[in-house]
Amino acid sequence: MTALLLDGVTKDFGGKRAVDHLSFAVANGEVFGFLGGNGAGKTTSLRMILDIIRPTAGRIEVLGRRPGRENGPRLGFLPEERGLYRTMTALETITYFGRLKGMGRADARQEGLRLLDRFGLGSAASSRIDRLSKGMAQKVQLATAIVNKPALLILDEPFSGLDPVNQGLLEAEIQCLSQQGSTVVFSTHVMQHAERLCHRLLLLTEGRKLFEGTQDQARALLPVRLSLVSRATPLTLPYVIAAEVVEQEGDWTRWDVRLAPRADPADLLQVCTERGFALRHFEQSRPSLHDVFLHVVGGGDGRP
Repeated sequence: MTALLLDGVTKDFGGKRAVDHLSFAVANGEVFGFLGGNGAGKTTSLRMILDIIRPTAGRIEVLGRRPGRENGPRLGFLPEERGLYRTMTALETITYFGRLKGMGRADARQEGLRLLDRFGLGSAASSRIDRLSKGMAQKVQLATAIVNKPALLILDEPFSGLDPVNQGLLEAEIQCLSQQGSTVVFSTHVMQHAERLCHRLLLLTEGRKLFEGTQDQARALLPVRLSLVSRATPLTLPYVIAAEVVEQEGDWTRWDVRLAPRADPADLLQVCTERGFALRHFEQSRPSLHDVFLHVVGGGDGRP
């Protein structure tokens, strides 16, 4: 079953179109990255999935149903703008959110204690939120999102404001939930997190989808780049569309080489061998998602 489906979804606010005929699907158990810059339409899309706002047009299915309150027990949500009841204790807060999601008090409390221990906050269970550090409160907020062991977890810019330690904790929790069968959809404009976590991703700009697929498919959008060290210029070789000198190393030159679309570096290496084209170094450069994002969204050439 598809965990999440958007089909031609559009959202207008007055005369402004925030989401423009957006369609994509997320399979059960996937970690799906919803990537785009500020104002790309990520948060608006997630709010429609959660039925906080309604689309102007199009169809949404969440765990096989229309968006609505009945999906609550199977959903988890971590908003970009964090907010907890400051006078409640850490355990009371997690238990309260568990109850809102249909859990019994005893089960919600037991799971709250387990999560606090898991996040290193066991000793802070009875501490009020306003007496916790920012990092500790952020861990409590995460616990409220996953206390019900959601089938679908939605995270809106979840790494915003987290220190490196808590970023690592959140990444580990996302991986753990995925391994346990949960589907995770998270929005971000930080490509490194998506690179480490996503099975598939979507690139969004001005409310429009520019790409949907795996990381390898995304990287294939860029020309293949190689680092070569040779005596002669590689511009005489087939498949090579550009070559720039990086540095001179005596009689040898290090080149930054770009190949034609869909060219296979192995074919170029074979040509070098057959022609006796002297090489001291031959390495394919793997583009980052940051490079892909600049190429697709920013219209750049894929250079960092």
